[in-house]
Amino acid sequence: MSACDLGNGLRVIDLTKQLDPGTESRRCHLFRFNTGGPIPDFHTIMDLTSHLGTHVECPYHHNDNWTDVQGLPISTFMGRAIYVDITHMEPNGKIMAEDLERACGDRIRENDIVILDSPYKIPPFTPLTNTPEDKRLVIGRETALWLKEKKVKCVGFGDGVSIESNNTDVSAFHDVLMEVNVVFLEVLQNLEELSTDTFFMSYAPIPIKGLDSCPIRAYAIEGLAEFSK
Repeated sequence: MSACDLGNGLRVIDLTKQLDPGTESRRCHLFRFNTGGPIPDFHTIMDLTSHLGTHVECPYHHNDNWTDVQGLPISTFMGRAIYVDITHMEPNGKIMAEDLERACGDRIRENDIVILDSPYKIPPFTPLTNTPEDKRLVIGRETALWLKEKKVKCVGFGDGVSIESNNTDVSAFHDVLMEVNVVFLEVLQNLEELSTDTFFMSYAPIPIKGLDSCPIRAYAIEGLAEFSK
């Protein structure tokens, strides 16, 4: 179950992809062993890519001189989130400043988490990418410059927005935002379970020095007054 009530008017939604090492296309291997003591004491060696499943990408992902996962404050990975479902654009359209102004321009505040989505959904990072079936909206430098001007701290992506359209646009989008320590959230799930477009969100990684990105457990909490308006 991806959503449940917490009581007191609060509701939590799990926005994380569940992973099965047996079917996952990206590197995901588990090695379980008993340390051999007098009582069962099982440990697991995890051989994972940093971009596995639902993950947060940090600036070190695109530049050796930019901040890694461990170097960012914990506040980077939580806060007020805005879900932006862009419904006025045609399939495969590039999201421009005027599109963002129309969809959410009056709602975005400094240090917000902005999740971009559209009705043209396919699962990301699959063989469907960049085929005729892929109608997702795409991002580019213009998209990033608008978000940078708004001083957001994180950009997330639903299945309706592609961050894998072409190297030129994808590289520019990363570089413009990551240079100012904006992080990205990819492979978010269960966004259709949200009952509001403004909520508290958390997606904290393990603070390992030298790590560019990290799988995370992303979740939304609806009903927290200070994060719901």
